[in-house]
Amino acid sequence: MEAYIIDGLRSAVTKSKRGGFRNFRSDDLAVLVIKALMAKYPMIEPGLVDDVIVGCANPEGEQGLQIGRNISSRALGKEVAGMTVNRYCASGLETIAIATAKIKAGMGHIYVAGGAESMSLIPMTGYKMAPSYQAAMENVNYHVSMGATAEAVAVKYGVSREESDAFAYRSHQLAGKAIADGKFSASILPVEVTEVTVENNKRKESTITVVMDDGVRTDTSVEALAKLPAVFKNGGVVTAGNSSQTSDGAAFTLVVSEEIVKRYNLQPVARLASCSVGGVDPLYMGIGPCVAIPKALQQAGLTLSDIHLIELNEAFATQSLAVIKEAGLNPEIVNVNGGAIALGHPLGCTGAKLTIQLMDELKSRNQKYGIVTACVGGGQGIAGVIERF
Repeated sequence: MEAYIIDGLRSAVTKSKRGGFRNFRSDDLAVLVIKALMAKYPMIEPGLVDDVIVGCANPEGEQGLQIGRNISSRALGKEVAGMTVNRYCASGLETIAIATAKIKAGMGHIYVAGGAESMSLIPMTGYKMAPSYQAAMENVNYHVSMGATAEAVAVKYGVSREESDAFAYRSHQLAGKAIADGKFSASILPVEVTEVTVENNKRKESTITVVMDDGVRTDTSVEALAKLPAVFKNGGVVTAGNSSQTSDGAAFTLVVSEEIVKRYNLQPVARLASCSVGGVDPLYMGIGPCVAIPKALQQAGLTLSDIHLIELNEAFATQSLAVIKEAGLNPEIVNVNGGAIALGHPLGCTGAKLTIQLMDELKSRNQKYGIVTACVGGGQGIAGVIERF
């Protein structure tokens, strides 16, 4: 039985601690996105949904208590189940893969799959980081910070500071143009945010509507980026300007079986033709896509020459450039509308958000095949091949 992606919807992605969702819970955001997505298909009763699969990289605190179930019961009703998936930055894509696999295995017909993350409310490493002494003895690289892995990649694969800053500049310029051209608007749900503050001992309430990703800096320059200090290593390459932004956001897709497509006369947008993961030395975490992409292409019966567009999550400019080089990717088709350096990286949400972006861009160009790929904390990579209809 084939599985199809019928639609996708997301929130804007905003800067953590400074953006429009800085005080907005990710579960609340996910509920709004899912309700709006399902409202587009009134013929599908919420109770028919087999499962809501939610990617979340830090499922604790405000994102704890099994956030997937919390979201499913509020968005679709108590009778609809929900689960949480954590493969760090790959979580959002992994949920779509799980939904696809379950449908193909005959285990269900209708799934809501995506992810949500608040990096404003939950620290990057969670509230309590407690690494295992034994794990550290057996695998000394597992607990290396993400920034340090990006520096290690820069050294091993010969990525310079100048290349990294130029890549970051490209990301901002392409993202700025994409926003100006309205490339993302149709797939972003406007969200009204009300904040209460105290000014002059008086309660003040203000409301804004968050409609667009807010991390893009079109006024930056290579010269300005070059002035930023290295963060993780003296004389290093990685700066705040050529790294992905910590962000808040939610994104979800509706994945259904061929039977549901026929029953309700639905029009599929795309399908996840394949999805693969692979492991690498955690010290060189950023190179993960290089092991996942070939496996995904082989599963789909395709080669790189068949691929029209690639969404490569820009965790860091160093690792993005290393992946493009080592995997033999055509840089002209990678992140044509900018990437996470400009648009943000809300961890568990990102895979689903990139899938939605890729489907939209394939449609606008009337192209067929694309890849969503990302490196993953702990030394992994993920890649999914999207076929547009």
